[in-house]
Amino acid sequence: MTSLRLGLRQVRYEFVAFYRNPASAFFTFAFPLIFLVIFNLLFGNEELELDGGTTNVSTFYVPAIAALSVVNACYTGLAMSMSISRDQGLLKRLRGTPLPASSFLIGRVVFMTLVAIALVAIVTLFGTLFYGVDVPTNTLPAFVISLAIGAAAFSILGLAITSLIPNADAAPAVVNASILPLLFISDVFIPIDTDAPQWLTLIGDLFPVKHLSVALQTAFNPFETGSGFEPEHLGVIVLWGAIGGVFAARRFSWEPRV
Repeated sequence: MTSLRLGLRQVRYEFVAFYRNPASAFFTFAFPLIFLVIFNLLFGNEELELDGGTTNVSTFYVPAIAALSVVNACYTGLAMSMSISRDQGLLKRLRGTPLPASSFLIGRVVFMTLVAIALVAIVTLFGTLFYGVDVPTNTLPAFVISLAIGAAAFSILGLAITSLIPNADAAPAVVNASILPLLFISDVFIPIDTDAPQWLTLIGDLFPVKHLSVALQTAFNPFETGSGFEPEHLGVIVLWGAIGGVFAARRFSWEPRV
């Protein structure tokens, strides 16, 4: 049986394990909904008159929350869970089984990608039902594909960052320190003002968070007249995913660090 086929079977196991941890599953899916509600309470949901027509502010909250959901589930959540599993010796025992390492990692990446897509689907449905979010049907394929590319890339980066985490206790500090500042300068929580220092904008452009946010914003814009794809931004995300994959292949540790 090929590694890819075993990896797809591993996805089924990941779903079973996820289902058997209802508390984790509940808060994973509740987290983006909470942000959507908070955004609407803080910033309102007024109508917007734009060149292409009229919509509401909540429509532009969805892609931002989608980017946040990908980062939280695929990068932060995966890095922390893998660090805990490593410290508990689960990865070491798994490494001693006939399951190829590549199949296990492929299964994790595919599973987290599917979780991210499900998260965003729930947020979009919730926004449509309660806040009148306009779902752009013509660019929806671009939105889903961009979301899948971003989720896969950030899952790989989540595996890569575990190489820099000394133990499970340090995981929250290392992971949050590496991602939280970027969320504030990458058009996720707030748009970067044109008066912001140029060096701050350049840092945001260097890392993949901003590129994911921009790609999702374009694809979810109801007035977008093109296909909705942002090839340059998606290319940066893929490049970061490839870099993370090489780093993880060389540095990923299966054994607890003493």
